[in-house]
Formats: sequence, structure tokens, C-alpha cells
Amino acid sequence: MRHSRGFRAGTRQTLRKKPRQRGMFSLSKIMYQYKVGEKIIIDIEPSVHKGMPHPRFNGKIGEIIGRQGRAYVVQIRDGNKIKRLIVRSEHLRPLQGFR
Repeated sequence: MRHSRGFRAGTRQTLRKKPRQRGMFSLSKIMYQYKVGEKIIIDIEPSVHKGMPHPRFNGKIGEIIGRQGRAYVVQIRDGNKIKRLIVRSEHLRPLQGFR
């Protein structure tokens, strides 16, 4: 049988939590309201599968360009291309020092 190359293939280390951080995350991650133009870091929360960006974008810095339902539209640079991702707020973190 061929090796599966699904969405989360090869992410054993990147999509795991440290033992003391397991379980429910703080609700402030969901409640935080991002503004258009705000810089963010894509920080994937492994316990929430909804609205999760592809693991290759974990740790990338992007900019909020809009809302789409409960999620945010994030614009990042991937090499020379500009890509738009639809990411829920659990997987985002504000970038300190930029406004």
C-alpha cells in the first residue's frame, strides 16, 4: 500500500503540545478581536482542527486583510508569492511591537 500524503502528514513534532500545555487553551485566544492591517503570527493550535491553516505556514508572519464568518483572511508572503489564508482566531497570535 502506498504511503498516505494527507494534510497533516509529517507533522508529528510541529502539531504537538508540550506535556504541561495539554488540554483546553485560554479563551482569550478566541475572544481577541484583530483589526484590519494588524500584523499576526500563525501559531497553530493542534487541539482545534477547524480553521487550521496548512502546517507549512506555522510560524509565518502575516497581515489581517478582512473577516470571513468567524475566521480571518490573512495575507502572507510565501517566497515571491502573496497568499491569502482563511484562519480562525485560535491559530493566530498578535505580533508584539508592530502596529
